[in-house]
Amino acid sequence: MVNIDIGIDLGTANTVIYIKDKGIVVNQPSVVAYEVRSKKVIAVGNKAKKMLGKTPEDIEVVRPIRKGVISDYTLTERMLKAYVKNAIQQRRIWGRPNICVCVPSGVTEVEKRAVEDAVYRTGAKNVYILEEPFAAAVGSKVNIESPYGHMIVDIGAGTTDIAVVAKGGVSTSVSLKIAGDDFDDAIIKYIRKRHNVLLGDVSAEQLKLDIGAVYERERDAVGYARGKELVRGLPVKISVKSSEMIEAVKEVSDQIISAIKHILEDTPPELVSDIYDYGIILTGGGSKIFGMDRLIHAKTGVRANRIENPELAVATGAGTARAYAGIPINNQPE
Repeated sequence: MVNIDIGIDLGTANTVIYIKDKGIVVNQPSVVAYEVRSKKVIAVGNKAKKMLGKTPEDIEVVRPIRKGVISDYTLTERMLKAYVKNAIQQRRIWGRPNICVCVPSGVTEVEKRAVEDAVYRTGAKNVYILEEPFAAAVGSKVNIESPYGHMIVDIGAGTTDIAVVAKGGVSTSVSLKIAGDDFDDAIIKYIRKRHNVLLGDVSAEQLKLDIGAVYERERDAVGYARGKELVRGLPVKISVKSSEMIEAVKEVSDQIISAIKHILEDTPPELVSDIYDYGIILTGGGSKIFGMDRLIHAKTGVRANRIENPELAVATGAGTARAYAGIPINNQPE
């Protein structure tokens, strides 16, 4: 059994790093700012995210991970090196570390190899690949070696991974290219159509965090957003109700619910019975939108439970997965 020194959730929105005996040591946006001409990286993480939409022409700010896969290999490698160096400094690791990194369950072998190579170039001794829903199950403290079935719904920023885990493996799974970022896009489209105002990505994300919802609240909440009037092009501040957010993101939430139903239909009756008893486990930052647990229960009849700090489950699982026997992890030779 190989000991994992570092577990990485290389997410579309955030990169989270777990170190053995230390816990989560890095939780930073997967954002890079660089000079266009020289390609020199000038900022990563929170510093880079604050520059989104505010930079001159000679500086570009990008998210090198799209829909759970690498879209810019060079920038991803540089970002990872910065984060892994930061992580190692927080706990002395002698020699080159063994690193486990997670990928969506639907990635191709080519996409998986790109992640492997990028992580290997950070100075890893060995790189192990683990599917996100399985890592999320481990990070949620599910006894994956038990014969009982558990359903994991991991809603990230770029992908939603749904899987049924039992007896140390994945029974059924699906990966959707629909997730938290699509909630943001849906909010931008809705505000533009309903209020004739254009929101930026950061403003839409903040509105989602403040009053975003997929299920009715007991009392309608009100949030505020700053944008630009489409007619006059002037800055404006508008008020938005949480009930509008439900309408705005309905198409996205419906697709997630449809995928959950499909997995339940494809799951053997014995495992479905277990899922009904234990409930559906919600992980990932996208699961934090208000009412996702209630919506799943209302549409499927199965109780849904969001764990504490759901955005940290995958990285925690990646860092602790080898404590369990029989987990299939691919090895990148030195």
